[in-house]
Amino acid sequence: MTTEAAHKPTDPIALTDALDSFDALWSPRIVTRVNDYDVRVAKVAGEHIWHVHDDTDEFFQVIEGELTIGLREEGSAGAERSVVLPAGSVFVVPRGTEHKPSSAHGASILLFEPTGTSTVGDRHDPVPEHVDATTGHAL
Repeated sequence: MTTEAAHKPTDPIALTDALDSFDALWSPRIVTRVNDYDVRVAKVAGEHIWHVHDDTDEFFQVIEGELTIGLREEGSAGAERSVVLPAGSVFVVPRGTEHKPSSAHGASILLFEPTGTSTVGDRHDPVPEHVDATTGHAL
């Protein structure tokens, strides 16, 4: 399967095959859609950027590896905390929460986001070259 059109909506999708189809880091691929949401997979290593999704929560599931999400929660006077997600874990970053995903040794993740949601949110730090500012790419 190399393109989204290469499978019928009723065909199963192997996430390992989807992840094997690309190498780019911080550049999610749209595996399928559920209602108005994209189901995306991504390979990550190093740091993303601090960013905020003003109008939507962001769902993360770690398929392989370990992901850390730094959080700057509103109302906590700028205090930061980190959530560490080992393989098999899920976490939801609430809308309006500034966050920064990272992975010291690399990880593969699954994301649920409304179709058209930018990987760098609505407000963000400057985007470095290694981060793909996208609304997702087709497989």
